[in-house]
This record gives sequence, structure tokens and C-alpha cells, in this order.
Amino acid sequence: MFPTAADNSSILTIDVGILLGLLVMARLLEPLRASHRILFGATTAALLAVYALWRWNDTLPPFELSAQSLWPRLFIAFESLAILYTLISIVILFRSTDRTAQADASQQLLASENRSPAVDIFICTYDEPLEILERSILSALALDYADATVWVLDDTRRDWLREYCDRVGARHLTRPDNKGAKAGNLNNGLIATARVTNAPVILVLDADFAPRQDFLKRTIGLLLSDPEVAIVQTPQFYYNADPIQHNLLAEKSWVDDQRFFFDIFQPAKDAWGCAFCVGTSFVVRRDRLNEIGGFPDHAVSEDINLTYTMLAHGYRTVWLNEPLSFGLSAEGIPEYVTQRARWCLGTIQVALLRNGPLFGRGFRFTERWHYLHGVLNWLSKPFMVLLLIAPTIYWFGGLPAFEADYHSFLRYGMPALLGQIVYMSWISRARTLPLFMEATHAVTCFAVTATLFTAMVKPFGRPFKITDKGGDRSAPRVHWKLAAIFGLIAASSAASIIWEFISPYAADEISSLDFFNLLWAAIAMLIAFIAFLVCFEVPRSGPMFETDEFVWLAGEGKILSCRLLAISPSSVRLAGAAGETLELAGWHYRIHLEGLGWTDMSMVSRSGRTVLARLEPSAEQYQRLVVRLFSASQNNVASVASLRGTLAGLLRRGFIGV
Repeated sequence: MFPTAADNSSILTIDVGILLGLLVMARLLEPLRASHRILFGATTAALLAVYALWRWNDTLPPFELSAQSLWPRLFIAFESLAILYTLISIVILFRSTDRTAQADASQQLLASENRSPAVDIFICTYDEPLEILERSILSALALDYADATVWVLDDTRRDWLREYCDRVGARHLTRPDNKGAKAGNLNNGLIATARVTNAPVILVLDADFAPRQDFLKRTIGLLLSDPEVAIVQTPQFYYNADPIQHNLLAEKSWVDDQRFFFDIFQPAKDAWGCAFCVGTSFVVRRDRLNEIGGFPDHAVSEDINLTYTMLAHGYRTVWLNEPLSFGLSAEGIPEYVTQRARWCLGTIQVALLRNGPLFGRGFRFTERWHYLHGVLNWLSKPFMVLLLIAPTIYWFGGLPAFEADYHSFLRYGMPALLGQIVYMSWISRARTLPLFMEATHAVTCFAVTATLFTAMVKPFGRPFKITDKGGDRSAPRVHWKLAAIFGLIAASSAASIIWEFISPYAADEISSLDFFNLLWAAIAMLIAFIAFLVCFEVPRSGPMFETDEFVWLAGEGKILSCRLLAISPSSVRLAGAAGETLELAGWHYRIHLEGLGWTDMSMVSRSGRTVLARLEPSAEQYQRLVVRLFSASQNNVASVASLRGTLAGLLRRGFIGV
């Protein structure tokens, strides 16, 4: 029987009450307090558990060997994995830790004892161009530390890179082959440096990550304060927008998809003793590495494999949640997708190892279920695929993913959905947005699903795929295959909605089941459309760092002050001292920049009240400018999400086409 208006009003009143209650909890509770995290998390988990029971008991047809019976069961199988992953996530987030005070105390202790253990800095590189590599090399050389040696581990054996290292003061290491990929490169560095410096501490950096000048001072004391600590890991921050932020014109209002993991999840896992290495920007003790036989190379994710190998030997990874290094996020959609697919494969590979966290010895129960949680993260990705295609299968194939009317969903599903949305926004401290987070996951869900299925056949033996970075990205690019997938999903979802209303065969009155699937189709259409827009890449230039400071210009026989609005290693954007139009009569000037002194520049163009000029620094000035910009670029992209700004970018991209 079709629900009455009174039924709808009653259910909606309950849903509104639940929403208001959740918003009050979000307002009154503090996410940094453990008791509040447990209370809000338990409330959300209870709503989700009620939904799961309803799904299992009331929405499945009788079992038989038919598409009508098997399709809903396939759907609920992957949905159950996603629900289990969410429930375990809530439990993990019951705890959190902040090691800032501990790092302060450890740093002060080392300073008081005048201890500066020698450090070997490993910069791993494969084929990155110099414009990327120099940011890491120069920043590592500029670290504020007494005894550090920079080693560039070059796995493509480039003579020009050797010459560059000799010129700036870094050491260059190669090996005859690329066996073991990144882990093999690190192990070669481990062996080679043992014969020269044999520093007790090793800092590992990817080729695009520039460390802050106090990186070693903030981490080494923490590393040496406890003999059980083998690794101190810091979060990854990026000085450029990832392709989703960039292509949605939302780099100042939408966070990268790793922000929640680095800022919220890893501190929670650290509180359980299960934080893990993420491959770059970490310090590790050499003696612990020697004890476990070097960097493990049995999986493409050598980082998480390193953490769990250490755990099996009784050593921990701790998480210092401070912005101590800045790197280059994947710039294009293919690189972004390849990176996530590699992470998925690496997680599965480590899970299947005989000495890994699921089947090996020496692991605590907590460490095992934490790793299972990481596996579930990837195993639940096919659910996003099914979520997107289910409405189309219903409308054009006549197969409902589950038999429910919108009235029942409002009663059982909506509270769980509202609970997750409000809780995630609260616990993440504004690092998530509904629909946009789902669209972010949708971009990679097909590639990750394909990786999972191929891993079932051949989990090992596949080549290590690096994430290409750098190069010319000044021209627009369209990724037609991915765009076709999401375009088809969005179009078919829209077509099903339209057809329901204009079809000559449509019933006079929309059934409750049809109404539910209409709403579902609308949501799938929005998610797919956002992902579709992401596939059309907006041109980008090199990073320009926004600032707001007064500088001096000299030229035409006079000196005047102006406002520096943005700067890169090769250019500046200027305005008048009070924000007014900057009137410059000549073409060539000198600009006085903090830490560089007077630097030559020449005018390029004018846009409104601002002037763009090309910098012409000396070689020494250029190196200092690179260090200044790339080792301290925390605020170049958004750190929290803004719904208004993200929607504004989406509207501009979707309807204006810029």
C-alpha cells in the first residue's frame, strides 16, 4: 500500500528530530575529548546497525538461482563490507593522540645534551625532472641540523643529475639494475652509506618532497626517546591542488582526499599503536632496519610492509602530526588513479604474505584487525561502482538492488545516512563534504575494482608503476575513457528519471519502489556528473605561492613600496601598496625580497590592478628562493572544506565551462 501523507509526515518529523539531535551533539561535543568521540561514534554506529539489520531482514527477495535474487545479494555483500569498514573506522576513531608536547620535550632534551646524531637523508628518484628534484635536494641541504648527509638515490642513472649533485653539495648513488623497485633502491642506499657515513638515523624523502628546515630537530628526539620506536612518520602536505580540486576549481575550498587520513585517522591509529609508514617524510633507525634485513621488497607498498615487519619484531611507528614537509600531489587524473590502484595492490599483497599481518606470527590481535580494516577499505570500493549503476539496472533491466520503498528508507536508511554525514564532518573537523567525497572515491572506484579482480588471479609479479610528476600541463586534456564511463552513468540516470515521467507506458501513479529508485538515480547522476567534470582537465602552470607582504622596487631613478601578492621561483605578482593599481613607467626593475636581497625583474603583463613580472635571480638567489617557497608551503591549498566555495567552483565548471 502506498504510504499516506500522514505516514510521510510522521517519518519526516522523526528524521528532522534525529538531524537536529545530531547537530546539537556536533555543537556541544568536542572531537578532541575521548568520551565525546565515543558517545558520538556509538550513536552513529547504532543508527548504522539498525539500518544494516533492516537491510538484511526486510529488503532481500527469497533466494533462488535467478538474476532477480542474485543481483540484490551481490549488492548487499559489498554494501556489508562498506558497513563493516565504517563501523571499524568509528571504533578506531574512539581514540586519538597528539605527540606535539612529546616532540617538544624530546627536542629540548637533545638540545640540552648537545646531541645531534648523524643522519643520512635518502632522496629516492626515478625519472623526475630537475625542476621537481631540486626542491627536495636544496631543501634537504638547507636543513637546520649539524650532521646530515644528503644522498640522491638515482634509479635511472643520469649523468646530469650526478653533475648537479656535485655542484650543490649532495651525494649521488646508483645501482646496476632496478630490482626491488623503490625498496631495492633504498636497500642499495642502506648498504652503500653503511660503508661511508653509517649514520644511525635515516630520513627518507620522495623526489618531490621538500622538508621544513626544522624537520630533523622535531623528529629525531621522538625517534630516540623510546627503544620500541623504530619509525617517526609525519603527514604529507601538498603545495599544489590534486586533479579533483584543480579541475573542479575548488583548490581553496575542497581538501585533497588524503587530508582526513593524515590529519584525523593516523593520529587515531597511533593511539592504538598501529600508525604506519606512508613512504616519504619519515625517519627510521638504521639498527632496526639492519635487524629486520633492510627495507622489505615483497610488495609494491614497501612503506606499510616496513611498518608491519617492524611490528612483528616488537618495534612501533609513531605519528607526529605536524606539517614538516611539502610535496607534489598527483597532477593528472591518470597519475591519480594509478597511484590509488598501486596502494590497493600493495595492501592486498602485504595481506597475503606468509609473514604478513594476517597470517604471520608476532602480531597482536589489535594489529591484525587494524590491517584488516585497511584491506576492507579497498574491498569496499566495488560498492561505489554498484551504487552508481544500480538505478540504471533497475530502470532498464527491471532488477532492484534491494526491494524497499522510499517510506521504509526514510525510516531506517535516512537516520543512518544523516548520522554518517554529521559525524564525519564533526570528527574530521570540516574535512569532508557529502557528494563531493563520494565523487572523489568514484573517480578511482573502477580502476581499484579492476585491480582487485586482477589481484585475485595474479597478486604478485606485476611491475611497480610510479606516479609521473612534472612536465608541461599548460594544455587542456580530456580522459575520454573515464569520461565516457561517468558520462554514460550520469546520462542513463537522467534518462531513467525523464523516462519515468514521459513514457507512454508509465503508470498513472508512481509506485513507492519507483519513487525510491528515482531518488537514487538523482544522487547517482550528481555523483557521476561531478566525476565526469573531473575528467576534463583544466590547464595548469607551475605553482604560484600566495602571500601578502610589502616589498621595495627600485627603477627609473626612484624607490617605491608595493604589495607582493604571489611569488614563484620565476615570477611575482604585485599591486600598489594599498591594493591600488601599480603604476610602473619602465620595463626593468629590481625588487627587494626577504632572504634574497635585491633581485632583477622585468615586467610581463598587467591584469586589472596587478602586475605580473618575471624574476631574474642569480643562481644563489634562485636556490634560496626554492628553499623558501617549497619547504614552507602549508597554506597553498585548502586544509578544511567549504561547501559554498566548492559548490561555486562546481557551478563555474559545469555551467560556465571555465
